[in-house]
Amino acid sequence: MHELLVAWFEFTREWGYLGVFLMMALESTIVPVPSEIVIPPAAYWASQGELSMTGVVLAGGAGSTFGSSATYVFTATFGRAFVARWGRYFLLPVARLEMAERWLETYQTGGVFIARLLPVVRHLIGFPAGLVRMPFATFAAVTFVGSTLWCAVLAFFGAKTIGAKPDLLQNPGALAEVLKHDLWWFVAAVVGLGAGWLFVKWFAGRNTVAA
Repeated sequence: MHELLVAWFEFTREWGYLGVFLMMALESTIVPVPSEIVIPPAAYWASQGELSMTGVVLAGGAGSTFGSSATYVFTATFGRAFVARWGRYFLLPVARLEMAERWLETYQTGGVFIARLLPVVRHLIGFPAGLVRMPFATFAAVTFVGSTLWCAVLAFFGAKTIGAKPDLLQNPGALAEVLKHDLWWFVAAVVGLGAGWLFVKWFAGRNTVAA
């Protein structure tokens, strides 16, 4: 896994914006590419004048949208039976698929946005969206906004973290772990906002029924 992390890391630097786009596209499918080794180094290189910070964030958001759209089209084309039967061979067992389906059923469009900001769920949300035939334009738009926001957060904190500890560029695995630790508060905030939004929906629905 360490060798893969290093290879993905080097590919991003060598190919610039295209590398960011392709790696984030893979990150949004079943390929376990951590976004923490893609956006933060690119953002650091942007802070050094090698790239544009805006370009890095937009390339990341576009790549994530492309990858999620690919999973949407795949499941919309082949259906649940195919994914349920063969998904375990490409890291999508039935349990994960069902988890993603329940998430989408519960949170709908807002759930796609929240999912793009949460670990694990963001990689899977395209599968249930394709299965339930969620309007593609809506899915793509919400995915792009959520993904771009996540990339912006990673870019800001990644450039800051690497700037303070440039030796992390020599160890992509350690970089990913440091950033996951530093960004726990952001994930907690997203979970909190999601819980609050769900409560508001539940409360509004209860009042509508009572009326």
